[in-house]
Amino acid sequence: MAREPVTEAGSGSKICPRRHYHNMDPSALEPSLYTVKAIIILDNDGERLHAKYYDNAYPSTKEQRNFEKNIFSKTHKNDSEIAFLEGLTVIYKSSVDLYFYIVGNPQENELMLMTVLNCLFDSLSQMLRKNVEKKSLMENMDGVLLIMDEIVDGGVILESDPQQVIQKVNFRVDDTPLTEQSMAQQISRRLGVTNNVLQSAKD
Repeated sequence: MAREPVTEAGSGSKICPRRHYHNMDPSALEPSLYTVKAIIILDNDGERLHAKYYDNAYPSTKEQRNFEKNIFSKTHKNDSEIAFLEGLTVIYKSSVDLYFYIVGNPQENELMLMTVLNCLFDSLSQMLRKNVEKKSLMENMDGVLLIMDEIVDGGVILESDPQQVIQKVNFRVDDTPLTEQSMAQQISRRLGVTNNVLQSAKD
């Protein structure tokens, strides 16, 4: 089935997702294990709630923040799910007052990046009892970080099944199922025990 053209971020023109590959170095099209360059979560004002970059494309915090402002300005009023920006492929999704972005190289398979985005969103939805919004996310940020680490490590996709992600995160935190106790409570309890042990050692 033919793919629908996509609107390039910042323009009204329709483009083929692969149009800009014709003049690229063939070596740049070789498959890479390091699929994800960044995972970014912004609020509906474009402010960073969490971002993790897996390479040095944007080495400083200032450069990262400028990139995040750029992608937000180009995508927050766009109904598309994909944008090409600064030579990168950006897959994104919004929910209430949150924006989720998966950033990859221009030659990366958009479907693979979309799989990562869907896994992240569905995993968070399970953890947050389908209440995927800013307040709930911020209250459970430790769980968010664990979920991200289970899905992507160093830019490499580790898991794409939300059920497996939740099971692994749950196993890392405690033996108690998520349905019996919130992940945030479990993590806080663990951190409290660790802090007590460290304090006892100091005393």
